[in-house]
Amino acid sequence: MKNYQQLDQFELPPNFRGRGAVTVQLWWLVQSTLFAWSPQFMYGWRRFLLRSFGAQIGKKVIVRPTVKTQFPWKVSIGDHSWIGDDVVLYSLGEIEIGANVVISQKSYICTGTHDPQALKFDIYGHKITIEDQCWIATDVYIAPGITIGRGTLVGARSSVFKNLPAGKVCLGSPAQVIKDR
Repeated sequence: MKNYQQLDQFELPPNFRGRGAVTVQLWWLVQSTLFAWSPQFMYGWRRFLLRSFGAQIGKKVIVRPTVKTQFPWKVSIGDHSWIGDDVVLYSLGEIEIGANVVISQKSYICTGTHDPQALKFDIYGHKITIEDQCWIATDVYIAPGITIGRGTLVGARSSVFKNLPAGKVCLGSPAQVIKDR
């Protein structure tokens, strides 16, 4: 019988998390309490907490208390962007979100993946870039390594597995260009 993955051989690459174990655990504790329990209107408080852990957060960014991020020091969000309820910024790799971007509720921005050919199930983080003035509608999945061009709208429940050009409306799984925005 062929072996496809041997998880007992898995090793996390050196400095994969980008910070030490104590900082990682402290963030997870802060995120699950001070961040998550903060009232809806306390956007400044959540910006402060994210910045305290190394996130690059622009002016007047709105981050809802139900947002989750793995490693905030790998996240940057431009001025006046909105990150909606239950969004996951799975930041094993860098996530760069431009200015005036909307990421609607329940979207999943996933920078992490594994090598399906590696018996050791090697793990990787690939940067995701969402350029200025994009709208990522509700429940969108964005795969590792993707760039979404300036001003593009990705429709609800879409899955993005390839780069999307600027100024388009894209929809589906996989997301396809439907028309100009």
